[in-house]
Amino acid sequence: MISPRDAPRKPEGPSRSSLDQCDDSVLIARSKQGDRQAFDQLVTRYSAQIYNFAYRMTNNRDDAEDIYQEAFLHAFRGIGSFRADSAFSTWLYRIVRNVYLDEMKRRRARPYASLEENIQTEDGSIARDVQDDAPTPEEAVQINERRRAVRRAIAQLPETQREILILYEMNQHSYEEIAAILGINVGTVKSRLNRARRSLRDRLLAEKELFDL
Repeated sequence: MISPRDAPRKPEGPSRSSLDQCDDSVLIARSKQGDRQAFDQLVTRYSAQIYNFAYRMTNNRDDAEDIYQEAFLHAFRGIGSFRADSAFSTWLYRIVRNVYLDEMKRRRARPYASLEENIQTEDGSIARDVQDDAPTPEEAVQINERRRAVRRAIAQLPETQREILILYEMNQHSYEEIAAILGINVGTVKSRLNRARRSLRDRLLAEKELFDL
């Protein structure tokens, strides 16, 4: 993921098997000293949620992979600047968001990615699917249609609304965590979230036969 020429020479330290028992603070301290194994353990620990955030923001696997890789490269190079004034995960989310926004700036002249792409995400509390061990074919079709409708609607929202829905509804961050990630106050988080929910509902009204709206 990170080019060997970018990685500092790692000092002697605990084995990889013992690192997975270390707290973030220990891994971060060792990473600042140039311990590549400690940083790799941080990557392992946070890779799923960071990739999922990038995936849901982009709706594209290749783009999400690029942003994921670039974000961890930024984190690796900038670990020395992490001051622990927020959670390490919050710092990573800020990096992912900045990498995403930088990439979008470079693509403003290009058409947006297809909203019909078949992606694997959980819709969270935005559109909770009926849990059934053995859905009928008709129910399976309706579930898939609901998911596609929600994905299309979220993808069409302004970036500020889309990211806040993803962080709160899908990634289940608190208001305070979202405020730290986005660099805004809690009151702004709440007002943006309310506007995003209303916008999403308005878009889904066009397909209200799929939902109880």
